[in-house]
Amino acid sequence: MSTSTTSAPPPGTQDPPPARAAPRRRTRKGARPGWRRTLRRDWQLYSLAVLPLLFFLVFRYLPMIGNVIAFRRFEPGGSIFGEQWVGLRYVRMFLTDPTFWQVFRNTLWLGGLTLVFCFPIPIVLALLLNEVRRRSLKRFVQSVSYLPHFLSIVIVAGITMQMLATDGPVNHALGWFGHEPIRFIQEPEWFRTIYVGSEIWQTAGWGTILYLAALTTIHEDLYEAARIDGANRWQQIWHVTLPGIRPTMITLLILNIGTFMAVGFEKVLLLYNPLTYPKADVISTYVYRTGVESNSFSYAAAIGLFEAVIGLVLIFSANQLSRRTVGTSLW
Repeated sequence: MSTSTTSAPPPGTQDPPPARAAPRRRTRKGARPGWRRTLRRDWQLYSLAVLPLLFFLVFRYLPMIGNVIAFRRFEPGGSIFGEQWVGLRYVRMFLTDPTFWQVFRNTLWLGGLTLVFCFPIPIVLALLLNEVRRRSLKRFVQSVSYLPHFLSIVIVAGITMQMLATDGPVNHALGWFGHEPIRFIQEPEWFRTIYVGSEIWQTAGWGTILYLAALTTIHEDLYEAARIDGANRWQQIWHVTLPGIRPTMITLLILNIGTFMAVGFEKVLLLYNPLTYPKADVISTYVYRTGVESNSFSYAAAIGLFEAVIGLVLIFSANQLSRRTVGTSLW
């Protein structure tokens, strides 16, 4: 019986293994849609941002071009970009002007007092309202404290001047205690107190809205854990509530520092008078009188540009300091 054997092919004559096809790259079409597709899909949402963007473009960014007259001689009726390049002439003028430095000190005083008193009071008011358990009382206090915000600055200034007039209610109350009438509006020493007091009355209630909204994000389990550990109400506020609203506090603090130099122009303009200029005149009102009333537009533009640069440096410095110390910042 013969057996058939299969002989292996000689080396070099074997068929090569079939080559594997290169894997195809699968493209995820829906991973990152293009901006055109996103715009077509959510055009209703993007359309809501058109008017705010136009507002900032027309009233914030385009006017920046006019800062060029701080370095050029501008004459009313001439070119809007000035007639002649003068360099840093107007900068040297206000840096050597003693009136400007008096105005600068007044701005620092009013801005510092406003920041010291007007920033923490809404936080304290929000914490107090958060502890109120009767809803009717809480809503009443909120309504009363919010109301001054909806009054125009002209009405607030008018109420302040009427209350503090020589024959006003405040002086009548002082007369009951045998005190002579005080000329609050005419005496420079009282202006800062009047300004900061009216600012607190007008803005404290409205400023609590953001803090009350931030308080709602704090989980109730944190308070429960603090009570189990034996913390009383003050300790819960210090160790739970304040850390919970710290990002909101830091954000608003940075924004307030950025507007540190821009003390309320309208209110100061309505409340001050030539008798109170030594304490009441700030950079914004000085720029208004110099530029609009005296037609020194280039000089006023140089001062305004100086104020803007200081504000920019302050907000960047505050943001960097906040990021390094507490880990919270705007950007």
